[in-house]
Formats: sequence, structure tokens, C-alpha cells
Amino acid sequence: MLKYDRNQAHYLVVTGILVKDGKYLLVKRSEKEKAFPGKWTVPGGKVEVLDYVLKEKDTSEHWYGVLEDSLRREVLEEVGFEIEKIGYVTSMVYIRPDGVPALIVSLFAEPSGKEEVKLCSALTEYAWVNLEEAKGYDLIEGIYEELEQLDQMLHEGESVAWKQSG
Repeated sequence: MLKYDRNQAHYLVVTGILVKDGKYLLVKRSEKEKAFPGKWTVPGGKVEVLDYVLKEKDTSEHWYGVLEDSLRREVLEEVGFEIEKIGYVTSMVYIRPDGVPALIVSLFAEPSGKEEVKLCSALTEYAWVNLEEAKGYDLIEGIYEELEQLDQMLHEGESVAWKQSG
């Protein structure tokens, strides 16, 4: 019998702030989405066991790069292109409306080619924006601060902590 500790169980989610020519890709969630309908965000989704279990292990017991591989899959599914140069931004926890906690790892990446955005059915619009332009979008709370954090990291070359905008 599988022992389940509700206190330790989370969905694991990766999101990707995609950077191209100094701009960030924002996507708008469909009005049909359960969480944050109609809000603007960045691509991402749940890490799935199938993201690694069918692959050869990197050691006798482990798979490495699982978050990066999951983000590659999610970006391909949601906006239709491949990514490279993946890095870490921040992490946070969100309690979903159904009571399940979700640990969200925010990453950043660059498109690996000149692909055009091809949205999946869960997304309705997209925009490449700079930090100032991002202020004009109805973003999920915290996304703008993640953009600020990444912008500072990219321009100053050092990691900074997430902080709420004043």
C-alpha cells in the first residue's frame, strides 16, 4: 500500500521566463482555465513522471536535469518552440483552489532558434515586452516582480532575491 503524507505532497511546477532581444514573452490564459483565467503569465506547467521515468538514468539511481527537461516540454507544448540556456530565477508555493499545494520553480531561457509563437488551446494571446511594457498587462500576482528580478540579474550579472514591488 502506498503511504501518502499529505503534509509533504505537492505538485511540482516549472515556469519559464523566455528572453529574446531584451524582451520577455507573456502569454494570456484562457477564460476557461480554473486558476487565474484571463490573466497574463509566462509558459509553464506540472513536472510529470513521464518527463524522466522512460529515460536512461544519469547515475545508477538518479535522473538529472528534470526541471529543465520539463520546461522544454512545457514551452514546446504551450508556445511551439525549443529553448536553451536555462537558468534559475526563484521559487514559491501556491495553494490551489482544490487545496493542493504547488511548488513553483521559476526558470528563464532563450528560444533556440527563430521560431514563431504557436499557442496551445489553453492560451489566447502572447506579447514580447520589455519590463516597462509588462506593467500594462493584467499579470498573475508576483510575475512582474519575477521579471524585475530576472532583468536585474541579466543586467547586473548577479542573483537577487524576489521582492514585492513598491
